Amino acid sequence: MLEKKKLIGIDLGGTSVKFAVVTIDGNILDKWSIMTDISEEGSLITPSIINSLKTYMADHGYKAEDFVGIGMGSPGTVNKENGTVIGAYNLNWKTLQPLRESIEGATGIPFFIDNDANVAALGEQWIGAGNNEPNVVFITLGTGVGGGVIMNGQLLHGAGGAAGEIGHMTVDREGYDCTCGKQGCLETVASATGVVRVAKDRAFVYKGESQLKDSILNDEPVDTKVIMDAAKEGDKFAISVVDEISDYLGLACGNIANLLNPSTIVIGGGVSKAGEFLAEKIIDRFKVYAFPTIREDTHIRIAELGNDAGVIGASSLVLAETVN
Repeated sequence: MLEKKKLIGIDLGGTSVKFAVVTIDGNILDKWSIMTDISEEGSLITPSIINSLKTYMADHGYKAEDFVGIGMGSPGTVNKENGTVIGAYNLNWKTLQPLRESIEGATGIPFFIDNDANVAALGEQWIGAGNNEPNVVFITLGTGVGGGVIMNGQLLHGAGGAAGEIGHMTVDREGYDCTCGKQGCLETVASATGVVRVAKDRAFVYKGESQLKDSILNDEPVDTKVIMDAAKEGDKFAISVVDEISDYLGLACGNIANLLNPSTIVIGGGVSKAGEFLAEKIIDRFKVYAFPTIREDTHIRIAELGNDAGVIGASSLVLAETVN
């Protein structure tokens, strides 16, 4: 009776926790979200997730046995065997978090977890831009920058479960300090906050005329969308910022492709909403940094599942762990 049972996917992010009830063939039946409360060293996050799940199940008449399992993507270093997370700095989780013990214990539903970018990679590889190909790398440009690597149809986890930390590839040895303690990480320039930081810093030295530069210098609110839209409309300062970001991303993609030669590198997360405009700029720089034969083999595509990649991938984690 597996066909009748449903999956729950949870995408735990720095600003919100997204939930979805998903069929076993990847269709979302229902979804909702709550704010991520990172106060008190993140100690309120797990209780709020449990409360939201139990409230939803009660409101909709669901019992534990209606679900195959709960899958979750979380930032930080995940031990999928133990169901724990440590070092999720954007959640204020510095100590070990026993998520499986807490959530499975409270709901009675089997619980599976992996790194948030890994599960988004699974989602995009399964029914998104990865076209179910066996060799796909996913880069997510959100509050932070994460990555997931799927080779020969399997997620790579590495010796300590931290494979795919693409956001912490060094792209500028003289660059910004990162929350991880390193300097010049991709995350410091290509995350949503990183793009804005680059634009704000460059605005003070840019000599030409620019509406975006004026907005920044006048302390008007500017986010990644404003910057990307200005570049699309031909603002020369905005274009220079996006070109710089694209160079960092092209460098990272070139290094990834030279090492792994995937068929596709999928770019997702909020920053990727700039779409083909951004993809074309990244591809131009990727060609500079990629080994000649790899330029032909490896394609860069914008993610297709949007904000649903995390919950769909998280739900597919349940199938990968229980059905195979």
